[in-house]
Order: sequence, then C-alpha cells, then structure tokens
Amino acid sequence: MWRIWRLYDPLRAMVIQGVFLFGLAAMIHLILLSTNKFNWLDGAKSPSTAQNASMPK
Repeated sequence: MWRIWRLYDPLRAMVIQGVFLFGLAAMIHLILLSTNKFNWLDGAKSPSTAQNASMPK
C-alpha cells in the first residue's frame, strides 16, 4: 500500500476525491430537483384536473 502513495500525493488525491464527490452529490440533487416526485422545494405537483376530467367513468 505504501508504494501506491509514493506514486500519488495523498493531499492531492483527497482534494480530487472531495471535489469529485461534491460534484456528484450536486448533480444528483439537481437531477432530483428537476423531477415532480422528488422536488422537495416546491412539493409534489398534483396532476391537473383537466386530464382526469376527460377520462370516462
């Protein structure tokens, strides 16, 4: 294991990993915010009644 850290600087590896994980988390949160079901800021949007009114009973 120590030979791996001779090839890579540990501080640089941890900074790159942190930047990558932060970017991944931000991307996942933005994808979830763009959906109707998982948008926790606006709440779940109910389907419009115009679509349901045209369906036969």
